[in-house]
Amino acid sequence: MSKKAPWITYRPELKVMDCTIRDGGLINSHQFSDDLVRAVYQACIESGVDYMEIGYKNSKKLFPKDKFGPWRHCDEADLRRAVGDHSAETTGLKLSAMADATKSDWETDIIPADQSPLDMIRVAFYAHQVSEAVDMIQHAHEMGYEATANLMAVSNISDAEIDAVLEAIAPTPASTMVIVDSFGHLYREQIDMLYHRYSSALQGTGKEIGIHAHNNLQLAFANTIEAIILGCNRVDSTIFGLGRGAGNCHTELLLGFLRNPKFDVRPILRVIQDHILDLRRKIEWGPLVPYNITGQMNAHPRAAMEWRAGEVPDDYVAFYDKVVADI
Repeated sequence: MSKKAPWITYRPELKVMDCTIRDGGLINSHQFSDDLVRAVYQACIESGVDYMEIGYKNSKKLFPKDKFGPWRHCDEADLRRAVGDHSAETTGLKLSAMADATKSDWETDIIPADQSPLDMIRVAFYAHQVSEAVDMIQHAHEMGYEATANLMAVSNISDAEIDAVLEAIAPTPASTMVIVDSFGHLYREQIDMLYHRYSSALQGTGKEIGIHAHNNLQLAFANTIEAIILGCNRVDSTIFGLGRGAGNCHTELLLGFLRNPKFDVRPILRVIQDHILDLRRKIEWGPLVPYNITGQMNAHPRAAMEWRAGEVPDDYVAFYDKVVADI
């Protein structure tokens, strides 16, 4: 059998998650219209995408409703207003929300799955928050959801910290452990190392390895391809790369790369044409020079976001000097 890409990228077990509304909401405090959310939802169904991450399950005390849109909280009433009586069995699409450790009232807000349109809870956490993450994963599982473990900022911690997290996550009911390149800093070699580290530590647990890539170095799609070739069966993307700062791996590129005939890129292109381009004229995202700089420096992109919102957004040299001085 040929080893060319059209053959090696077809794996029926490989699942795609579109994170447009969840990750993209970080650029506008999740103030998306219901029409846009419904359009993304319908496009995910029609295109054959496996999961749609519709927002966060985060605290209204930390993210008050007068400042943040409904997709920061994903209350069941808001979900039903947007997606109606969603059923994964009927649509073929599973709905997910992300709950951040220390930022989510998960013990009360994550209700039984049979009372919610959601099918999955993705637990996001930093290495020092792994104890709470384990409790959150267990709670979500007991409530009837599929749960995943998303260790954030993996490029910024030691091998020993990674190993400690993997040891803690291994016995949990999480279905997937996701490699999250929060700062868009990783190259192919680091993706390779992390994949093998994760898969070795989780061998025998039945867990899949996932990839969530940011585009600071314009490598989100390339690193996602690398992860797929290595064996990742859970891959994240956003429509037109919509996401915080430099954005993410593009859904339309990913579906075009994958050779599963169930995927159809046309509905995604329709959403870009009818909704995302208008948003792009109002809000900035993408791999601009300040995000390139934070990616190279392994720094959180918030500094670049603040710079782009300031008085001299295109003074790249001054921003570079500032980042270097802060290291």
